[in-house]
Amino acid sequence: MKVAIIDYGMGNLRSVANAFNRYTNSVEIINCPQKLKEADKIVLPGVGTFRDGIKNLISGNWLDDLEEEVMHKEKPFLGICLGMHLLATKGNEYGLHDGLNWISGIVEQIKCDSQETRVPHIGWSDVQITTKGGIYTGLEINQCFYFLHSYILKPERSDVVSATCKHGIEFAASIEMNNIYATQFHPEKSQRAGLAVIDNFLKI
Repeated sequence: MKVAIIDYGMGNLRSVANAFNRYTNSVEIINCPQKLKEADKIVLPGVGTFRDGIKNLISGNWLDDLEEEVMHKEKPFLGICLGMHLLATKGNEYGLHDGLNWISGIVEQIKCDSQETRVPHIGWSDVQITTKGGIYTGLEINQCFYFLHSYILKPERSDVVSATCKHGIEFAASIEMNNIYATQFHPEKSQRAGLAVIDNFLKI
């Protein structure tokens, strides 16, 4: 089994790779789209803005190969934080930008009425798991994960949401659709529960 972690210039690759390396020695950080063909599983992490993320995917010629390997060949895919955002139809961060459009919806800034709710959302927060199995196999429905974000993905379909979190407002903490999985939280920074998510993804 080969796991490809995509290097498109949006950070935190080594910490993600280290987390995966706890369970497999077949992890490769790739910066060439053609190497996706050799992968059995694909991971798109990322820290930064939607605008820069999609720009880098386009300039790096990732889009066609990602579409082929994930949407047509249906290889298991995991998006993390920005990697989750980029799955949306549109992203409203520093202007309105087209996303991959694998998950119908829009990425918008967290809007909270309470002054006690700070943005960006940083730190550990409770997550309510709504979809059993998959990346949450063996986990209780209430878990704590580490977040670092100012924007959230608002999917058009509620049935793709596999877990929720509340930070001023309730939002999608993760999504699942067929072979596509994505988390708003950082599993690589979430200790036991986060490592369980990574292990479960590898077992899918």
